[in-house]
Amino acid sequence: MRLDTFLKASRMVKRRSKAKELCQHGVVWVNGKVAKPSKEVKPGDIVEIDTVFRYIKFRILALPKAKNIPRKSALRFTEIIEDRKKNLREFLDVT
Repeated sequence: MRLDTFLKASRMVKRRSKAKELCQHGVVWVNGKVAKPSKEVKPGDIVEIDTVFRYIKFRILALPKAKNIPRKSALRFTEIIEDRKKNLREFLDVT
């Protein structure tokens, strides 16, 4: 399954177009490497999304069979390893 499609289906990102945009800006990594939206993902892959306001790292447990799945079902496709919000001071490195 494509990375951008997985991010949308697993509800890590609200829209596939936003997932594609994040990948194109180089803020999404799969297994430690910057990933394009078309990157094929599989169970066991580690995905990191590092935006200005949030950093999330998770493991893919399974791939959904459909592109649109219920919210409760979406939780079983990923295992959150790290999830932290950032503040603007951290981004600007202001002391």
